[in-house]
Amino acid sequence: MDITSLPEFLTPLDVVAVTFLLAAWAAMTLLIERTDGKTKSVSVLMAAYRREWMRHTITRQPRVYDAMIVTSLRQGVAFFASTSMIALGGGLALISNIDQLSEVASELTLNKTPAVVWEVKIATVLFFVANAFLKFVWSHRVFGYCSVVMASVPNEEDDPIAMHRAEQAADLNITAARAYNRGLRSIYFALGGLAWLLGAVPLLIATGITVLVLWRREFASATRATLLKSHP
Repeated sequence: MDITSLPEFLTPLDVVAVTFLLAAWAAMTLLIERTDGKTKSVSVLMAAYRREWMRHTITRQPRVYDAMIVTSLRQGVAFFASTSMIALGGGLALISNIDQLSEVASELTLNKTPAVVWEVKIATVLFFVANAFLKFVWSHRVFGYCSVVMASVPNEEDDPIAMHRAEQAADLNITAARAYNRGLRSIYFALGGLAWLLGAVPLLIATGITVLVLWRREFASATRATLLKSHP
C-alpha cells in the first residue's frame, strides 16, 4: 500500500466530500436522538410508546404477546447483523483483490488510479458497515436483557417493585432500539459512501440525498403524523 500516492489522487474536494459524509452522519444522529427539541423524531416518539408498552405488561395476562414482539424485534436485528457481516466479508475480499478492480476502473475511465486510493474508498464504506454490525450485535443483546427484566416484572399492580421493573425494562428496550436505529443509519451512509467510487461530486450528492431521506422519514413522514395523533 503506497500511501504517498494519496495526495496526488485525492483532491481537496475529496476531503470535503468525506468530511461532509462524516459530519452528516454525526449531525443526523444528534438531531434524530434529541429529546428536548420542539420537533421530535419518530425514534423519540416511539420511545414513549415503548414505555407505555412496558407499563401495560404489569397487568397483562398472559405475556405471550409481549414475548412475541421482543422475539420479532430480535429477529429483525439478527437479520441486519448477519447482512452486515456478509457485507464486511465481501468488502474485505474486494480489498484483497483490489488490483482487479483498479484494472477494470482504468479500462472504463482511461485513468490509472493507484490501488491504495480504491482501498481507502472501500475502507470508508466498511467503516460504516462495521459500525452498523457492532450496533446490531449490541441491540440484539440488550433486547435479550430486556426480555429477562420483563419476565421479572410482577403481575400485581400494587406490588412496590412492579413499576420500577417496568421502567427498567422500558429503558433497556429504548437502549436496544437506539442501537438498532444507529446501525440502520450507518447502513444508509454506507450506501451513500459507495458513491465515492464514482468521485467526490457523486459522494456529495449521495450524502445530501441520504440526509434528506433520513430527515423525511424521521420528521416529515406519514408514520410520524400517525404517532402524533391524540386520543379521540
